Amino acid sequence: MRRALVIVLVLVLAVIPFPDGAQADCTDPAEPGVHWVHCLKNGLQLSTANLEDARLSNSSFSRADLSGANMRNIDGRRAKFVSANLAGVNLAGAILREADFTSSNLSKADLTGADLRDAAMFGADLREANLTGARLDGADFLNANLSGAIWTNGTTVCAAGSLGQCK
Repeated sequence: MRRALVIVLVLVLAVIPFPDGAQADCTDPAEPGVHWVHCLKNGLQLSTANLEDARLSNSSFSRADLSGANMRNIDGRRAKFVSANLAGVNLAGAILREADFTSSNLSKADLTGADLRDAAMFGADLREANLTGARLDGADFLNANLSGAIWTNGTTVCAAGSLGQCK
């Protein structure tokens, strides 16, 4: 009876589909293409890390230091970057739909072509950030500092003191 139960368990586990063919391992090192899905990385020191093409969806990086990191083309859907330091980060081409950047420092960040639809940018510091070609439908910039940011058209530079909208 025990052997039959083990065989059934093995067969059941063999047919359970895992998302994307693999499970995220939150203990994997920071490297290009890492799969940190549903991971808690709060307070982590990742300044200048190379996370290009990483899968970070539904993960939390609250209070993390990602300043100067290469995060080109990441999948960060619904990721939390609350109060994180993302100064000078490269997020070009990143998918950041419904991501939360509340009170984060994104000054001088490269958000060229990023998908920020429905993202929360409450009180974020986006001074001198590059938003050329970014998709912002439904994004909430309440009290976000956009001073000197390059707007989505690639030519408009937001005036000093632009809060919540590019003026």
